[in-house]
Amino acid sequence: MRALSSTLLAAQKTASAVPFVQVQVSDRITNVVRLRWERFYTGAEAENYHAAANPADGSLLRAWVDPAGPTLFYQRTAAPDDTSDYSLWSNFGSVANRDVALASNGHAVLLAYVDAAGSDIEVQDSDDDGATFGAAVTAASLAGVTWLALALRSNGDALLVYADATTVRVVRRTSGTWGAPATWTGTTNSITGVAVVHVSDFHLAVAGTDADDNPRLWTRIYGDGGQRPPGVWSTAYALAEADAASDVSFKAPFFGYVDVHRLFFVEEYAGSVAYSRPHWTSFPAGQSFDANAWREPVPFDHENDFGMAFAGDHTNAWLSTPDGVWNASMVWFPQTDLSADVQELSLEQTRDRGRIAVSLRNDDGRYNDLPNGAYSVIRPGAQLEVAPGLVTGEGEEVCAPALIYSIDGWEHTSSGGEATLVIRASDGLALLDRWHARRQHTWLAGDTSVALILAFVCGRAGLEKLNVNASTISQTIEPDFTIHPGEDGGRVVQRLLAMVPDLLRVVAQDVYLTEPEAADASVYEYGGNHAIFSGRYASSGLAVNRVQAFGDGVVAQEFDWPDIEDQHDRLQQVFDLNVTTQANAEDRAALTLRKASLALPRGEIVTPANCGQELNDVVTVTDGSAGIDAQDFRVAGIQLRWVRRDGRARYEQRLLLAEV
Repeated sequence: MRALSSTLLAAQKTASAVPFVQVQVSDRITNVVRLRWERFYTGAEAENYHAAANPADGSLLRAWVDPAGPTLFYQRTAAPDDTSDYSLWSNFGSVANRDVALASNGHAVLLAYVDAAGSDIEVQDSDDDGATFGAAVTAASLAGVTWLALALRSNGDALLVYADATTVRVVRRTSGTWGAPATWTGTTNSITGVAVVHVSDFHLAVAGTDADDNPRLWTRIYGDGGQRPPGVWSTAYALAEADAASDVSFKAPFFGYVDVHRLFFVEEYAGSVAYSRPHWTSFPAGQSFDANAWREPVPFDHENDFGMAFAGDHTNAWLSTPDGVWNASMVWFPQTDLSADVQELSLEQTRDRGRIAVSLRNDDGRYNDLPNGAYSVIRPGAQLEVAPGLVTGEGEEVCAPALIYSIDGWEHTSSGGEATLVIRASDGLALLDRWHARRQHTWLAGDTSVALILAFVCGRAGLEKLNVNASTISQTIEPDFTIHPGEDGGRVVQRLLAMVPDLLRVVAQDVYLTEPEAADASVYEYGGNHAIFSGRYASSGLAVNRVQAFGDGVVAQEFDWPDIEDQHDRLQQVFDLNVTTQANAEDRAALTLRKASLALPRGEIVTPANCGQELNDVVTVTDGSAGIDAQDFRVAGIQLRWVRRDGRARYEQRLLLAEV
């Protein structure tokens, strides 16, 4: 159950409870701020290597290598919303026509570039938000360096990432001294860009081609004591992939971390209708970086060969190219509160989907100008946050966390002189259904667990997957698994869940993977202090009472003998070459029969609303009229209805019951 205060818990068990539902909307997607970019500057600077940073004083720093020199130009705009400064650059002298990098942390700034001779990587420090820089220091030397990136820690330590045509290297600065370089492990045929950001470890993005010349954009950890010990590399995970013969390639990544990881990179196509288009993606804030849970990359409305440098703080985000600057607000509080206008709310949650309809009063036409005007935040894809509650002695109290939905659309209605706006929205399961694989994704047996593959799929849809009482099987079985081009995320998730005993449920922006145990304790009681308006309790035979699991040279069966005696056998056969041992086969047969039992409908009850009720909770029901005495059920579905209009009030829930 979701968290309820003691006063809210007590109030929902009384007949005199006063209903309250909090409904808010914000310009976010699964709790990630949706950036709406506005172009501040359009210039005539030549497209080439560039970088940007946003130090603590809010200024915007930009660096650019003019290929005509080549010359390094630098710019500091103290008030970035003053667009008059964006055409003014300071000449920092001759350099090689190679990449340039900027990094900031607090008031400290680092600037890196390749000297005019083309072999030494020079770094300059600033301690006044980039207003002035100290003398250049050589951090590393290598002929043929093309790409640079910097990350700066709050204590002044830093990491320089640099690459020539085929190899990535890193060098750390500790206590002001640059150390010896370390080489990226693994084989790459080419490198077409590097980026780095520090978030407990150094997180890298590298574009290039693999040993077979297949274009890739990888992300990887270089340890700094967070998830990895200092100096230890993680596995390289492919964020974007293409085949060698596809004419598609990736280059010029730029990393940033403000609210979450945000990554921009260029996807280039060299075919008959060529393009070079930036794409962007983000990463869930609480997800392990090893999960490779990036949202499916989205194209940006701009053509560009050298990428878009990303910088920002908690109020503003910036994109920069030599000839352009874009701004987007990072501020999403406060949400627009619609609670006072709600006339009716209808919510439905099952294991397969969640959806809601909210009717708002519109008698004065306040919502007629959507998606413009005072309520412009209401638009497709915006986040609708709904928290059931009650009026208690403490005031208007609601459950936590709120339920989160993504707005699908709305309808304006009129009848009998009454006007309403009806907003319709879906939960995170719909985001999974709407994600379709752009290409084939393959995991070889022994590489990645079912839990981590699920994290990848959820991440592509913009959701964060968390393990809460997840099964051991889900975290240890590492199948040979393929996602086919065009396959939707919902179907992929169902194929993965068929291998493990776990169920999924969506809470806010998170997807929880949990194994339902027959011994799970009840979390709430209905029929005593919490009244039951009506009940229906079903008994029936199993839809499946015998399972045969066929693996690679092994087979196992599971039986429900009493049900077979009643109904004869109702057989389900499972074929999976990932099942390679007799023990695996027996586990698979048992979990398949268990899930068939969990899917068996056992009836429903209608009660006053329980503000904290969640899917898959075990609840105890006592309904003496139907002969039900303290019997446990698992919640397989929730319907919540609230009506407040014409003096009528209705606030009740319908729970669909299943086996524990």
